[in-house]
Amino acid sequence: MAHSHDSHDHSHAGHQHAAPPAGGQFSAAFAWGIGLNLAFVVAEVIGGLWANSAALLSDAGHNLSDVLSLALAWGAAWLAGRPATTRYTFGYRGATIQAALLNAALLYGALGFILWETIEHLRHPEPVKGGWVMALAGVGILINGFTAWLFRAGQKGDVNVRGAYLHMAVDALVSLGVVVAGAITYFTGWQWLDPVVSLLLLVVIAYGSWGLLRDTVRLGLQAVPDSIEFEKVHDYLLRQPGVQSLHDLHIWSLSSDGHDTALMAHLVRPGGADATWLANLSQGLLKEFHIHHSTVQVEDSELAHGCQSGCKVPAPALAV
Repeated sequence: MAHSHDSHDHSHAGHQHAAPPAGGQFSAAFAWGIGLNLAFVVAEVIGGLWANSAALLSDAGHNLSDVLSLALAWGAAWLAGRPATTRYTFGYRGATIQAALLNAALLYGALGFILWETIEHLRHPEPVKGGWVMALAGVGILINGFTAWLFRAGQKGDVNVRGAYLHMAVDALVSLGVVVAGAITYFTGWQWLDPVVSLLLLVVIAYGSWGLLRDTVRLGLQAVPDSIEFEKVHDYLLRQPGVQSLHDLHIWSLSSDGHDTALMAHLVRPGGADATWLANLSQGLLKEFHIHHSTVQVEDSELAHGCQSGCKVPAPALAV
């Protein structure tokens, strides 16, 4: 909503609403992914203990974190579709950001546990049943690949769904690596290879998940979305008829899908602004930058707020 403020009166212009987050349409994908991976975790733990395979146990630990991640993402997607209340006036769309951030933390926590187990297997190597490792990991390729395919359509537009897709796609590659390690161990008898492959898998998982962690931290800190250039929005507002300067410009995402963006700014425009001017500004922000929620305060003078002409948000000292 755009708001015009002079000394005492307010006027209101149009408010653009984004479509609900896309996570709800993936309910069946979440259900399939959770069910299949939970059953596979049980099978991998049993098989890893029986075969003395650090790689299988590592994969099982990671798959367990994926089950938790899928459950969190599913719950957040459901919450995002709930209506706003008098207490949660933005609704629950921010739950998808929190779920994505928690999922990234769970993933790296699981990596630490797996690293500990792998080091123990390196210090105290035991015979590995390579054939059993290959069989279970081969099933993992099918399960994780199928689950990743279920999320393929939504992974580009929603970091919450992308987290689920990334977990499953990486797991499919991990399982492929375990199959290769099992085959080499089976034919060569190199027992040391299994924990070494486990270490390599840890590196692959950590590297592949870094982008997800970075994006979720940015969302959690209410950073300007990657699809929007702050300076262009700043200059666009200054070009509006009658605007002399602006300050307190903020742009952030309300949910993980990146399509529900909000803006708040103070514009100095002598004489204030009427409803038509505000409506045109709101429509322009939507058309040019896909900003759906704009809250603009129009001031007669910048002196009342202690802001000098042309002031703007300073450049950040640290980029995340």
